[in-house]
Amino acid sequence: MVGVDKTDENEVNTLRYIPGRCVNCGRCSEVCPHGVFRAGEKKAVLDEPERCMECGACQMNCPVGAVLVNSGVGCAAAMIKAALTGSKEVTCGPECCGR
Repeated sequence: MVGVDKTDENEVNTLRYIPGRCVNCGRCSEVCPHGVFRAGEKKAVLDEPERCMECGACQMNCPVGAVLVNSGVGCAAAMIKAALTGSKEVTCGPECCGR
């Protein structure tokens, strides 16, 4: 199948979306705290990629691997945890985005 792995990328963050793999399950738009994705008629729509904080929730919940992101680099929970604990290591744990 030609074009299945064409990737939508952006210059702002590590978020990559492969619409050819999307099965329109809606999980990405359900779990994204910033409305980066929205439901489309046949596939999810990468609506506002610049709003992605790279938490990785969309990638973790996508059943077909249509979303790729270097999760944890922008996870708000991880940054808050590191700030509160004084840790230089920014991780949030497996209950969040697994980093």
